[in-house]
Amino acid sequence: MSGPSRRGCAAGAVRPTLLVCVTALVLAACSPSDDKESRRRAAGPAPSAAALLRVANASAGEKVFGQCFACHSIDASAADRSGPNLFGVMGAAVGQRRPRFPYSGALQAAGGTWTPERMDVWLTNPKAMVPGTAMGFAGLADPLDRADVIAYLQKQH
Repeated sequence: MSGPSRRGCAAGAVRPTLLVCVTALVLAACSPSDDKESRRRAAGPAPSAAALLRVANASAGEKVFGQCFACHSIDASAADRSGPNLFGVMGAAVGQRRPRFPYSGALQAAGGTWTPERMDVWLTNPKAMVPGTAMGFAGLADPLDRADVIAYLQKQH
């Protein structure tokens, strides 16, 4: 009596549990992109950089910033690499912040400070913003990725 009835009962109990687990995994796999899409919707149609910064996510920006680590460090005590250390860059003077880093003459001459709006233009296309810059990065096409990176950089102080 215990063999067949237990086996049938256990199999019946496993199916709903398995369905719940699979559904949870599927939803978890979708949530990062769903979060990004919900943030895009919250920013409104044709959002400005300021609207995107309001919905920016520094944790998402840290992930996008991963592609910058080949050239830039972001730890307060780390040395410059082929690009300057970016710890504390937001609010700092453009092309002047790291005295030992050999900024291009074009970037040094650009003047001003790194504001969120200016960083957005820079991250869109560095060579268009400052012709003659030594920065070889082509830019970030996704405006929400740029806003996320800016949010991440703003936390690095």
